[in-house]
Amino acid sequence: MDNNWGRVSSFREQGGIWPSHCVAETHGAEPPIPFSIPPGTVIVRKGTTPQEEAYSGFEGTTLDGQLKRAGVNRLFVGGLATDYCVFNTVKDALTHSYEVYLLIDAIRAVNVQPTDGKEAEKTMIQQGAHPIQLRDLAAPK
Repeated sequence: MDNNWGRVSSFREQGGIWPSHCVAETHGAEPPIPFSIPPGTVIVRKGTTPQEEAYSGFEGTTLDGQLKRAGVNRLFVGGLATDYCVFNTVKDALTHSYEVYLLIDAIRAVNVQPTDGKEAEKTMIQQGAHPIQLRDLAAPK
């Protein structure tokens, strides 16, 4: 699995391999409509410099500092794509000594190669991420 494409933007228009997606200040960069964002939520955006790649939520952002100032030491990570952004965010979170829970039913892989997603999951767990499902987080009734 090769998920480090260098420091060039990943978009085809700029020499990368992916179609444009989640472009800053567009509808595609916003959370989905049914996604409820509580008041006071801080949104950290990554990949906002067109000339640079940023697969990790920690790369080129203030995420680590914000989390540390808030006293956060445990992260729950889900999203797209398992074999790129999720993988690199989890890897960086572990490097920054966070306890990481990988939301295995809230991730999806690109799978450039058919097993990329499963390999990324396996590697993240081997490196210390705890696999968990969203239903395991639901409040008891």
